[in-house]
Amino acid sequence: MQRKYTFLVAAIALVAASACATTSFSSTWRAPDAQPVGELNGQVVVAMVMAKTPATRRAAEDALATELTRNGAKGVAGYTIVDDGMAADEARARAAIEKTGAAGVVVMRPMGSEKELVVTSTMYAGPMYGPYWGGYYGHGWAGAYGGTDVRTDTIVTVETLVYSLKQNKLLWAGQSKTTNPSRVDSFVRELAAAAAREMRRSGLLAPRS
Repeated sequence: MQRKYTFLVAAIALVAASACATTSFSSTWRAPDAQPVGELNGQVVVAMVMAKTPATRRAAEDALATELTRNGAKGVAGYTIVDDGMAADEARARAAIEKTGAAGVVVMRPMGSEKELVVTSTMYAGPMYGPYWGGYYGHGWAGAYGGTDVRTDTIVTVETLVYSLKQNKLLWAGQSKTTNPSRVDSFVRELAAAAAREMRRSGLLAPRS
């Protein structure tokens, strides 16, 4: 079941801290007229995470800004420029960001989460699958009702957008899925690292030496 992103914080908080998160991009897009390799390298880039809970927004933007800096840009957390009181006011937010001379903004917006039941696949050539009596019957009942081979994963979908503020246009977009995220900061770090890899492939960030 899809949930609106305003409820995402609760979904993340309920995932066990020991869960292993994995992020992959299901789709990406790059503007065909985007400028040459390394357009954002060395430039001030604002990290903006559209989460309505202030604490979540701050943790996520700090993590995203740190990851952007690690990948060659000068990442700045959006809340240090646009505080929570002006976040919904586009004119004030634009004026505040333009004062910094930022070249771009990376926006992350959680789109929803869903539960997925995962059953470990089995090779049916095993001896317990041969006969029903004296084979599968005993094996099946011994492992019935959700034993260790069945689990429920939480999958969070996020869209990541990269805008050129100088051109006021979308340069790159991607939609990702993260399985079993735990803490917000580690979740965003993983997502930002995956996004940075995709941005390097698209030429917005220069390849690491």
